[in-house]
Formats: sequence, C-alpha cells, structure tokens
Amino acid sequence: MSSLYRMRKNLFLVTLLVFMLVMVASGCGNKTAPAPPAAEQPKAEKIKVGFVYVGSIGDGGWTYAHDQGRKYLEQNVQNVETIFYENVPEGADCERVINELVQKGCKVIFTTSFGFSDGTIEVAKKNPNVVFMHCSGDKTAPNVGVYFGRMQDAKYLAGLIAGKMTKTNKIGFVAAYPIPEVIRHLDAFTLGVREVNPKATVKVVWVNSWYDPAKEKEATKSLLEAGCDVLDQDSDSYAPQQAAEEKGIFCIGYDSDMRKYAPTANLTSEVWDWGPYYVKTVQDVIAGTWKSGNYWGPMSDNIVKLTPISDRVPADVKKLVEDRTAEIKAGKFEPFTGPIKDNTGKVKVEAGQKMSNADIWNITWLVEGVDGTVPAAKP
Repeated sequence: MSSLYRMRKNLFLVTLLVFMLVMVASGCGNKTAPAPPAAEQPKAEKIKVGFVYVGSIGDGGWTYAHDQGRKYLEQNVQNVETIFYENVPEGADCERVINELVQKGCKVIFTTSFGFSDGTIEVAKKNPNVVFMHCSGDKTAPNVGVYFGRMQDAKYLAGLIAGKMTKTNKIGFVAAYPIPEVIRHLDAFTLGVREVNPKATVKVVWVNSWYDPAKEKEATKSLLEAGCDVLDQDSDSYAPQQAAEEKGIFCIGYDSDMRKYAPTANLTSEVWDWGPYYVKTVQDVIAGTWKSGNYWGPMSDNIVKLTPISDRVPADVKKLVEDRTAEIKAGKFEPFTGPIKDNTGKVKVEAGQKMSNADIWNITWLVEGVDGTVPAAKP
C-alpha cells in the first residue's frame, strides 16, 4: 500500500507541477484585462455665422470689404462656418433672407446695410437666442447690436489731400443717399478740403443708390464737365475711379483699396477693415461675453484708414496727413470742431466747440463749401 501511496502522491505532484507551468506560460495568473478603447473626444460644434449683403461681393467696394472680413473670420476662428447672401434689396425682402439664415442654424448674423435695420429688429424679436449685428444703424435690442466706424475721420484726411491737389478749386463728390451717414462723410471731406484750401468747393451729385455703376459713372462725367479735377465718392462701385482714370483727373477711392481700377489717377482710398471686429464679436458670442451695444470704432482701432498715399502727392502733404492722423488717433483732434457754418452761411458750431457724437451721427445739413443741397431721402 505504501508503494501505491507514493505512486499516487508523485502523480499528483507531477500533475500539479504541469498545471502550474501551463498557468505561468499562459500568463493567466496575472494577466490584466484589456483596457477598453479610448473614448473619442467629441468634436467642437461648429458655429454658423450669417452675412446679408446689399451688393455683390465682386463690387470692389462696400460689399467686397465686408466679404473680406467674412473670409478673415473663417481663417482666424476655429469651428466657424459662414453663410452669405448677396444683392439683397433693402426693405421687406431682407427680412425673408435673415429668416432663412436663422432656419439654417446661424447663431450670429451680420446685416451689413443701413436699410436692413427694421428687418433685423423684426427677426430678432422672434429669435432671442440668436445674436444680430446691424451695420450703420442705431436700433438695438437685447440680442441686437449695431456697429460702424468713424469713417468721417478718414474722409477728412482725404479732404486735406484733395484740397492740396486741385488746380481748378472744384472737387467732385459722388454720393449715394442723402442720409446722415453719407452727409457726415461729405461734410468731413469738405472740412478737410477747406482747411487747406478755403477757395475750393465740393460739388455733390446724389445717385440715390448704393451700387449702380452706370449712374455713378454718369455722375462722375457731370462733375468733370463742371470743371472738377479731383473726385471722391461715397458710393460702392469703382465706376467713378475708372471714369477719372479715363479723363486723367485725380480720384480718391472708397470702401476698399481701389488703386487697381485707377492706377494713375488714384491718390488714396478711405477703407474699411472689418475682419478683426468680426473675429472679436464671434469670439465674444462663443465665450458667452457678448453684450448688445453701439460700436462706433475710431481710427485707433484700425477699422477705418487710408491706403498708402500716391507718390504724386507732395511730401509735405503726406506729412500733414500723417501728423493729423496721429492727432486723431490720440484723441487730440476732432474734425467737427467750430467754427463751422452750413452752406447757407449760418453758424452751426461756435468757435472752439466740438460737435457731440450724437450730433455728428445725426447730421442732416451741409457745411460751408459744399455746392449742392440735401434732397428728400430715398432709402
């Protein structure tokens, strides 16, 4: 029995040893359960931003400048998708377009023309969770802000150039609508002209359109026939620049850099740079820090500026513009400082007084030196 007992014991030990070797070889004794696949990080949701344009993105002016700002936004803010509509008429049709942008999921909508104001407000009332930004208007709401730039400062600086460059003392101005925005720019330009050349006058022709190349070109021709030898504009096409180039007179562009349309005639352009402002606004919305307000950006914010001045302008004039630009940016100079008369000879601003922002924003009268009148507005 003892021999059988030993045999069974040895067999048991051998079996146990084999089992342990198998367990060690397979690693089952200390194998860690496989980790589940790493969870995919949720992708940041894109924010849709809409733009409503009154003109074509190829107009070379106002709408082109806004669209450059839209592209800058896409390039400088992650997870932004933009949608735009161009050639949208001011009035009832803009409300339909703004509604379409809401339906497409836009959380921020920029409406970029004066006449879009009422449509923006109406759509905003029904969509409190969408942020609306209206350019050049003054109607706000909890989810509606307005924005613009102090373009009158750039217009004034351009007036200094025009006043120095004219030989006939007759300067032309192609104007869109007789509304405070355009009147403000015309007046500031004329103040610059008259500061350096009190004998000069600025003849205005109203085209009653933001963008109508044919009308703008005809207006330019009428100004040339009246003896104007320098031209500025507050309309959106580059047609006046082309007409000036054809006739060999000097011109100043508006909205965007228009040198390429009048390489010989163009002296400078008063331009908008919307991109950084669009970036900041959308970033504020994303961060939850956006608040309704009225932004009227100064030259120190670089939202308005002059393009490089032509070499045809004398060095002393360039220096004058450079120095005055620095004063404006530092808050040391305001073009709308008295004494200022209107073009009937009535004193509107006493010597040493500065017009308030509200008075400048709402101005409806023409300063001394403007050859023309303010017809009934046709928005």
